[in-house]
Amino acid sequence: MAQVEIFMPKMGESVMEATITGWVKNEGDTIELDETIVEIATDKVDSEVPSTAAGVLVKKLYNEGDVVKIGEPFAVIETDAAASPAPKPAPAAEPAFEPVQAAHAVPFADAARETEAVSSKDGRFYSPLVKSIAQKEGISQAELDSVPGTGKDGRVTKDDIMGYLESGRRQTAPAAKAAAAPQPQAVPAAKAEPAKETVAPKPAVSFGGNDEIVEMDRMRKLIADHMVMSKRTSPHVTSFVEADVTNIVNWRNRVKGEFEKKYGEKITFTPIFMEAVVQAIREFPGVNASVDGDRIIIRKNINLGMATALPSGNLIVPVIKNADMMNLAGLTKSVNDLAARARIGKLSPDEVSGGTYTLTNVGSFGNVMGTPIINQPQVAILAVGAIRKKPAVIETEYGDVIAIRHMMFLSHSYDHRVVDGAMGGSFVRRVGDLLESFDPNRAV
Repeated sequence: MAQVEIFMPKMGESVMEATITGWVKNEGDTIELDETIVEIATDKVDSEVPSTAAGVLVKKLYNEGDVVKIGEPFAVIETDAAASPAPKPAPAAEPAFEPVQAAHAVPFADAARETEAVSSKDGRFYSPLVKSIAQKEGISQAELDSVPGTGKDGRVTKDDIMGYLESGRRQTAPAAKAAAAPQPQAVPAAKAEPAKETVAPKPAVSFGGNDEIVEMDRMRKLIADHMVMSKRTSPHVTSFVEADVTNIVNWRNRVKGEFEKKYGEKITFTPIFMEAVVQAIREFPGVNASVDGDRIIIRKNINLGMATALPSGNLIVPVIKNADMMNLAGLTKSVNDLAARARIGKLSPDEVSGGTYTLTNVGSFGNVMGTPIINQPQVAILAVGAIRKKPAVIETEYGDVIAIRHMMFLSHSYDHRVVDGAMGGSFVRRVGDLLESFDPNRAV
């Protein structure tokens, strides 16, 4: 008989810890190889962890709600094999953080020095990674206790503390240091009032007897925090254009049966829009970027995020990596696969990270246009509206005529710190031009 430790696997860029949300197996249960042993939640997505060995679960090293670092054991399985247990996976010396967070990145080795989550005096728990970041940034325990948490039971996640640092932390610690420093004697002058932090008051909410109070679930809390952080980080500007997509509608109606027969995939409008977005990004690479302090990071890879509505009413953004390397059939397959698995909660953390530009289809809800919020740390996002039949003026060799056309609005929101109106407006106009010039005789 041999005992094998089961380790928390690596789950994508910047994911350094996971919260155990539920044990699928109990101590004494028999487990098959690759059978799900535990359900977890990260800052990116919920997931399942399969067992890397077959045998009997003899010990749970963590309880539900506990936070486990990547690469740490969380269970022990007793096997019939006499062979030595599988070696512990070696974590990278330093995780690959998004460049926009590089100033606050914490090496894995530093975070791993603490083996247990720690708590404040009021009983609030913090993961080793969060504590390590707080220590490196000089955040006191009192200040850390004030950081809003979006994790399970209100815990502060890595994204919470990184967002807190990026948005401008309270100046309590620097102020204390400044007060302690010796000051030269000077002639007394008019006493200056100390700078006070401006905190927007929360609106008062009253409750009536007929009101229903619904607690936000974990994902809704993450979305709410991410949206507020984005608006606080980026000055949003939105440009609009209207595009005639009649050629696209007619082409899709004509070839959709042939396309599905040839590729085994149903073609929607989304991959066609993505194809145009990729081409426009090649011509305007400044929208495929991130901001790191006073530096602009131009992304060479084009990783398109696609905002996807879930049955729960929440939103998730799976990412098509290297979308510029795919043809229309490849984009169609990726769109259909990611959307289908997103709706049943089967995405991996790596599939919802690393996006460089995002497309959202507000037309799927019947909306003609919208003003989307940038998915940080990106600098732009495009919303496509509903396609509607409208009378439009068409220029012909015989003069202008009025005809019924399929028209659609494009709404482009961008970070005005680094994308000005000329670039942001020209980009969305170029996407519109590419859609309008779609070849109606294109081969499948």
